[in-house]
Amino acid sequence: MKKIGFLSFGHWANHPSYSTKTAGDTLLQSIDLAVAAEELGIDGAYFRVHHFARQLASPFPLLAAIGAKTSKIEIGTGVIDMRYENPLYMVEDAGAADLISRGRLQLGISRGSPEQVVDGWRHFGYKPEPGETDADMGRQKGLEFFEQLKGKGFAEPSPNPMFPNPPGLLRLEPFSPGLQDRIWWGSASDATAIWAGKIGMNLQSSTLKFDESGKPFHVQQAEQIRLFKQAWKEAGHQREPRVSVSRSIFALVNDQDRLYFGQQADSKDQVGTLEADRRAIFGRSYAAEPDKLIEELAQDEAIQEADTILLTIPNTLGVDYNVHVLSAILEHVAPGLGWR
Repeated sequence: MKKIGFLSFGHWANHPSYSTKTAGDTLLQSIDLAVAAEELGIDGAYFRVHHFARQLASPFPLLAAIGAKTSKIEIGTGVIDMRYENPLYMVEDAGAADLISRGRLQLGISRGSPEQVVDGWRHFGYKPEPGETDADMGRQKGLEFFEQLKGKGFAEPSPNPMFPNPPGLLRLEPFSPGLQDRIWWGSASDATAIWAGKIGMNLQSSTLKFDESGKPFHVQQAEQIRLFKQAWKEAGHQREPRVSVSRSIFALVNDQDRLYFGQQADSKDQVGTLEADRRAIFGRSYAAEPDKLIEELAQDEAIQEADTILLTIPNTLGVDYNVHVLSAILEHVAPGLGWR
């Protein structure tokens, strides 16, 4: 059994073929798709966060809106770039959105990936400490956010407060119990997966990672997940961790599917450069008739290691078509793989 969610990058552009021509289109259609996905039986609605781009960028208003209009579906991110964040302000936003959804947030955070502008986090007022890299800064902010979700008091109360205070040091409010267990680290390397396992974050592994062995993508990713699970076990955490992998998977069940995605049937892993000095491997897309798709996905080692599959969706094609994409996976593929 697997939890199945969708992952939207939230693109928009004034293009004739796009259903999302504006930011408003994307935001409102994201809400509509999450509501429809819940009705289908999809387990999660996840959204990417990119700054300085015509894509979704401010997750908490969207997550809160979805939380208010749904009742069961998990609502998350994949991922929030922590280089751009104030961890304490983010604790308040996350706590509020989680309470609105009654405890359904699943927040993926990370040190970040290459962005649209040079050092975009500087425009948000942030810079690494002396001797730090921006990656170090992102991880440190992620850790601070994670620790503050414990809800422990740390701030000295004013001797003359506007309102009465509870005794002791004050914590950030609103506090949402259990949210700390629903934080995921987006990892592109073995080392950061091990780091996440040690500190007690769940693991999100995407369709790319640093090429650390030259093996096929799904094999490297499966090895990364196993290292994470071992680090988790050795750290002695009391709960079971969760692991998600993202995949572009399209069941070709009609002519429209074949028109849009038939050319991806022979997709292969790709190797490129994610950062100036590091090779990255990008996982293939899957597009085939359902029977063939089941055979191919059954050989994906990383999917076998994960409990959650996030299906990347073509959000620009509109709500109705994406409902069809998700329905085809649930109806024609998931049962054959034992995901349902």
